[in-house]
Amino acid sequence: MVPNQRFKQVFVLSTAMLSFISFWKAAAIVLCDFGSSAYYSGGIAMRAYGPAFPWFVLGVMLFAGVMLAVYVESCSMFVRGGVYVVVRHAMGKFLAKIAVSSLVFDYVLTGPISAISAGLYISYLAKSLLEMAGMHFPFSPNILAVVFGVAVIAYFWKENIKGVKESGDTNVKIVLFVAAIAAVLLVWSFITIYVRGFTLPPFKLEFSEEALGWSKHFSWLKPIGMIGIFMAFGHSILALSGLESMAQVYREIEDPKVPNLKRTAIIVFIFSVLFTGVLTFLSSLIIPAELVAGEYSENLLSGLALHLHGPYLARLALQILVVISGGLILMGAVNTSFVGANGILNRVAEDGILHDWFRKLHPKYGTTSRIITMVAALQIVIIIISRGNIFLLGQAYAFGVLWSLVFDTLSLVVLRFKEADMEREFMFPLNIRVKRYQVPVGLMSVLVVLLITGVMNLITKPTATVAGLIFTAVFFTIFQVSEKMNEKKAQLYKPDEDKDEELNLRRADDIHTVVPELTKARRVLVPVRNPNNLHHLTEVLETADDETTDIIVLSAKIAKGIQSGGETMSDEDKEVFSAVVLLAEKYGKTVKPIFVFSNDPFFSMAQVAQAAGVDEIVMGVSGSTGAEVQMERLAMAWGMLKKPDAPAKPVLARVVWEGRQMTFQLS
Repeated sequence: MVPNQRFKQVFVLSTAMLSFISFWKAAAIVLCDFGSSAYYSGGIAMRAYGPAFPWFVLGVMLFAGVMLAVYVESCSMFVRGGVYVVVRHAMGKFLAKIAVSSLVFDYVLTGPISAISAGLYISYLAKSLLEMAGMHFPFSPNILAVVFGVAVIAYFWKENIKGVKESGDTNVKIVLFVAAIAAVLLVWSFITIYVRGFTLPPFKLEFSEEALGWSKHFSWLKPIGMIGIFMAFGHSILALSGLESMAQVYREIEDPKVPNLKRTAIIVFIFSVLFTGVLTFLSSLIIPAELVAGEYSENLLSGLALHLHGPYLARLALQILVVISGGLILMGAVNTSFVGANGILNRVAEDGILHDWFRKLHPKYGTTSRIITMVAALQIVIIIISRGNIFLLGQAYAFGVLWSLVFDTLSLVVLRFKEADMEREFMFPLNIRVKRYQVPVGLMSVLVVLLITGVMNLITKPTATVAGLIFTAVFFTIFQVSEKMNEKKAQLYKPDEDKDEELNLRRADDIHTVVPELTKARRVLVPVRNPNNLHHLTEVLETADDETTDIIVLSAKIAKGIQSGGETMSDEDKEVFSAVVLLAEKYGKTVKPIFVFSNDPFFSMAQVAQAAGVDEIVMGVSGSTGAEVQMERLAMAWGMLKKPDAPAKPVLARVVWEGRQMTFQLS
């Protein structure tokens, strides 16, 4: 008797249907955060230690290449990486919670500093336009920036509640537009220098009182020599914000993942050096020093546009384009602050250190709205307290940026010894082989630089130190309390709870409703059941061409007799697909995960394969029945379901296990 050929339920796991992106799109996503610092880092540095600022901003951008290489190594080790995962793996949950607390501080401040910076650029542009029109309307750019900043945060809060995330295509368009404006600025700046000549900025450090912080109370701690260099470097380090986006986007990069990650890092490095480093340097050569420290300290690139050689109207038009480009990339950074903070906090919640209350889904949009609302509320409070003071925000911003880099680099050093045999597709340069260890001389040198800079920042930035430590302590306490509460909580679900919504499961009445979503020329069906037996899926992911092949991953659960249609996935079933998703992320290839309830798993395979018109079925060997029995049962089901008038399309069936395989031609 042929089993019932209609499935009791068909589930399509949309959360696992990963759409992998090119290195161009990955670079654009990173640059929409990382590149935004070009609009404010120079002015903040000038206010801190004087006209030597372009040397240090350029130096920080060159150092960004070093930190990008650090992130390439950490990402190649952990597909779902980032500071929290790396630190937890190297030094345990305690330090990981401290590290992620400082990282959240970074993300929370990204929104205010980006929104305020965009508001200041718009305010100064409005001032230029009013003056050109002969109107001298008194207004405070900072107040307008605060109002604008609050409005921007409110807008992106609403959009993220709806579930609007970063779009690789949108980010590419933004970065291309910004790159075009940057190219115009670069070419026009070089023409201006050729016509007017130039004098290199001095390398003399002139620290302001507020930039010295507590160091002025220590007679032996003079801002000269190497001490002064590290102090100035620390005041410029905020320009490195956004590197964590590399780790967050790595899971989405297409195959081959590590080579594409390297390409992403190279693009980010070249863009940041030219855009942030060189443009900041050119600004110091073209804009009079007193204006850099005064009128243009909060809108440096606008000042550059207005002081180029040429007609005023042309320069004003370029200023308008600079403000538009700045607004776009800075708004992208605001959105990244929401997406990044939400992603990081959801990641740690998976580890049980954030209470479920924070993760409660929005009843309409299915987003973690409480986390998003908390981030938005913190950002608005910070904007109001700062009163649009970009220097104050920049000082605090550097705290989270620097200490997240310290923890990430320290963890990689520890892992070189703790996980000496762990496979690494990329290693940071300068290593000495000692027995089984690759002693990371290069990484340890980077760590020393970061630690010295971090200590100097603690001393020279009292406001940032106090605010950063309080914020870190508060979030660390939340993590600690949440973890204790989760340990006491029974891991049982009530029968009426709908956990399918959290997985974004989409129900379909029949497999034929899913078939139109398969659009590639070749189709492979990969049945799975055991998360520890996915060797066959690994082989398919390693060899399949993602451009031309749809990979359908099918898990069938036996449902005996007549069912009510209310079946749901068990925790074991979810574990299977979690393992599938992790493999797909590792190899950077798209899979189509389908879960069905059926009377017989082999009839499920045959029915899905025939409905989808697959070219190949790849099974893992069953320890209970063996490869021959599996092939026989599939062949029987295939023959019983095959319609006599169906076109004869040969389908290759394979049972794969390590070092061996069995094949059979189905027709």
